[in-house]
Amino acid sequence: MDDRDNLPGKASGKAATRKDVDAFLDKIARTPARPMAAGRGRLLFAMDATASRQPTWDRAARLQGEMFQAAAQLGGLDVQLAFFRGFGEFQVSKWTGDGEGMARLMTKVSCLAGETQIGKVLQHAVNETGRGRVNALVYVGDACEEDVDSLGTKAGELGVLGVPAFMFHEGDDPIAAFAFQQVARLTGGAYCRFDAASADILRELLSAVAVFAAGGRKALTDHAAKQGGAVLRIAHQVGGK
Repeated sequence: MDDRDNLPGKASGKAATRKDVDAFLDKIARTPARPMAAGRGRLLFAMDATASRQPTWDRAARLQGEMFQAAAQLGGLDVQLAFFRGFGEFQVSKWTGDGEGMARLMTKVSCLAGETQIGKVLQHAVNETGRGRVNALVYVGDACEEDVDSLGTKAGELGVLGVPAFMFHEGDDPIAAFAFQQVARLTGGAYCRFDAASADILRELLSAVAVFAAGGRKALTDHAAKQGGAVLRIAHQVGGK
């Protein structure tokens, strides 16, 4: 059996279903959280800013801001934005806990035609983890034009460091689906698809990852009664209910 058959959110040409979402949330619930040091959680938020992403870029900026809100009551969350576009351009912001400021930064970015640079994202995550704790990597993209084995090597390094990659796949490109699933598996993260009609699903999943990064599984469980929704379902899964 192909390994792809065992992964949640397998591309099927349809939008993410409730089953896909629940499988993704269950994967988050079972992801070993890195020991929480004193201070705020840190999440690396990486995005494909090539031309095909322009129609949904601004929406992603707004949803990213809601990640901060989801984590605020857990001691907050520091996020670093990384994106690639054009001819080899790769940009990284400072770490910040200012959700509105991050959203403003993203809305100033225009997408430019170019090839994907997912390998740079993964290498940057490895390098950044060497400088300080990183609780999770979120990646949002719609394509992969790189060698999957090369990406696998970098993803494996990230997995050894204990940083799960949560891969959000816009659209239904099968090559991207396979590559994203491999990165998720090798890092101990998770994969899920979404499309232009899935804003609510993406919001739910991003918020769940933010809560995980900000407080780990225990804080997620403690916080569930107040948050409800995705957080409540994760807490039930963590507790075996």
